[in-house]
Amino acid sequence: MIQRIQTLYLLIADLLIAILFFVPLAEIAGKDGHLYLLNYAGFQSEGTVGGTILINPWPLQILIGAVVVGLLLIIFQFNDRVRQIKFSYLAISLQLILTGLICFYAWSGSNQLSGTFSLKTFCTFPLIAAVIIYLAIKGMVKDENLVKSIDRIR
Repeated sequence: MIQRIQTLYLLIADLLIAILFFVPLAEIAGKDGHLYLLNYAGFQSEGTVGGTILINPWPLQILIGAVVVGLLLIIFQFNDRVRQIKFSYLAISLQLILTGLICFYAWSGSNQLSGTFSLKTFCTFPLIAAVIIYLAIKGMVKDENLVKSIDRIR
């Protein structure tokens, strides 16, 4: 049933990750006095829309896209709750990898630009989404246990 609360949780988690395509994840104050922003496309000098990209984080782009598509696919696996639970655990692990990858790119960019980095609040969205997915898993397990208990009664 697609109208379960788990579907709402998964949609919220999907929206949180999709937002990462549009917001800066970290900023670096370079040694030269420029401010660089890390977004899904790479590091760009602040104030430039189509400026030069210093680092192209294609693994970050692929992982964000895979998580967004994966969460949508998990939503439509509502007929097989066990598979939905397994894929949800996989999504949580991908969220943790995504958080680590954002921190890695911010750190390596600060080393390359000889500056200091600070993470934006948006980089916590994968962790928040992981908690929300965990809440969805709890609901899925509750539904699965309910179906098993009804089958025992028959």
